Amino acid sequence: MRRPRWLAAGVIPLTAALAITSCSSGDEGGGEEPGAGAGDPAKNESVEITVFGSEPSRPLVPGDTSETGGGKIVDALFTGLMDYDPVSGEAREAHAESFELTSPTEYTVKLKKGWTFHDGTEVKAHNYIDAWNYTAYSPNGQQHASFMTQIKGFADVHTPDPDGPDAPQQPATPKAKEMSGLVEVNDYEFKIQFTEPHAIFKVKTGYAAFMPMPDSFFADPETWKKTPVGNGAFKYVARVPDQELQIERFDEYEGADKPKIKKVKFVFTDADAAYAAVKGNQLDFMDTAPPQAIAGNVWETDLPGRAKAYPVMAVQTMSFPVYDPKYQNVDFRHAVSMAIDREAVTKTIFEGNREPLSGYGMDLVPGYEDGACGKWCEFNPDEAKKLFAKSGWTGPIQITSNADNGHKEWIEAVCGSIQETLGVECTFEPVPQFSQVRQAIEAREMDQLYRSGWLADYPLIENFLNPIYRTGGSSNDNGYSNPEVDAKLAAADKAETEEEAYQLYHEAEELIAEDMPAVPLWNTPSISCWSERLTNVRLTPKRELDLSYVEVK
Repeated sequence: MRRPRWLAAGVIPLTAALAITSCSSGDEGGGEEPGAGAGDPAKNESVEITVFGSEPSRPLVPGDTSETGGGKIVDALFTGLMDYDPVSGEAREAHAESFELTSPTEYTVKLKKGWTFHDGTEVKAHNYIDAWNYTAYSPNGQQHASFMTQIKGFADVHTPDPDGPDAPQQPATPKAKEMSGLVEVNDYEFKIQFTEPHAIFKVKTGYAAFMPMPDSFFADPETWKKTPVGNGAFKYVARVPDQELQIERFDEYEGADKPKIKKVKFVFTDADAAYAAVKGNQLDFMDTAPPQAIAGNVWETDLPGRAKAYPVMAVQTMSFPVYDPKYQNVDFRHAVSMAIDREAVTKTIFEGNREPLSGYGMDLVPGYEDGACGKWCEFNPDEAKKLFAKSGWTGPIQITSNADNGHKEWIEAVCGSIQETLGVECTFEPVPQFSQVRQAIEAREMDQLYRSGWLADYPLIENFLNPIYRTGGSSNDNGYSNPEVDAKLAAADKAETEEEAYQLYHEAEELIAEDMPAVPLWNTPSISCWSERLTNVRLTPKRELDLSYVEVK
């Protein structure tokens, strides 16, 4: 079959770029599996490793950090009641000594004693209760407020915006500042009560939204933001905005995942520059190789023994700002989805290292069932043209994204597919930095289709749906709202069995696809790369370097 013109055109500059930048590495790097060899203890006690990252778009408050750049750092600075196994992703107790369902609508949590924040104060029950109440209280404007929805008394502390963030009417002041469902028993025990059964809640509490916060934060939040204080395996050291952020091992950390390395510096640069730096051993680690390394599987020859493909809980999507009137026609949204030849893009741009999606979740997480998107995610040029003509769309189609992390090639390929199928001009409109994109998204100022995606916070299909597609969800960035979807998700949340919940989540996925607020594209496994001096490298299912495991030789 003849290659479409949009693919042939897109590959030429990519190949030329590879010819200019490609070079082979020297000696093989360290192993990435258990038993691959221990690092040098003396070096690990003093060395700093450098890790590719992106500038956090907001202060590092766990209840207000929803993007991956800040999320990596928050995960290093904080540890909650639960955490997730770095290999399997399975939830396990961390600071919780016990976490028991004592009735269908109540959990009782007992804490391990002796855990401290980085300022030396002990982590107690009230630090969780105060943090969760702060996150839930709507005047505080925290992005993760919706994660507290099922807790008894949430409606008393959180009043929704009656007419959206862009309208003049302000939400009413909540009648309370504390949720009645959080009950302190003593310094090391508290109860979590729900309005309805919510059996999956325990798994969720390893996520950033549920981290404890020190008393110093509540005394002066603005000062805390300048020098964040957490309770995790690493403590904050310093930050140069738009360049780097440094953290250091917290030697008093009581968790089982104690790191061996002393210091980590997150370096903020573009993906192509980061890849070149890893090849030259000026950067120690990057979690995802850019398209220039994936094309032709160049990474295998560039980095023998120091690169590996890892499955991670991540999907790539493309979103419509449905709050903009010109994107409210569902025929247009379906036409765009059906005009994309996902199979061709993944094979040509990603060398088959991606698999097209047929829903909004993925098969690495419990509860996922294939096929929710149905015909709307199938490449169907004839039907796409009919729907596009019916939609009445006029003018070009523009897709925007930050241009600094290797997204240019695939977006141009997607645009090429749309343009050839629908006969309408489609262009990639790059923005220099991810933080600029996030600012526009959070301000509801997007007027173009935009690159979106999801890296799961915890291993459940629920996490691919509630935060993004439920009205008022913590990451519902495009203003999507459907009362029928909300009701289906709410029913799934309070289902009495996992099987019942998973079926309801699948039905909610099908409803979302009928609306198509975002286009599912493909899963995004990560090809991670590292320098020659690292050993015991592995990537977690959350697409983060396992900082408790990595060492230097």
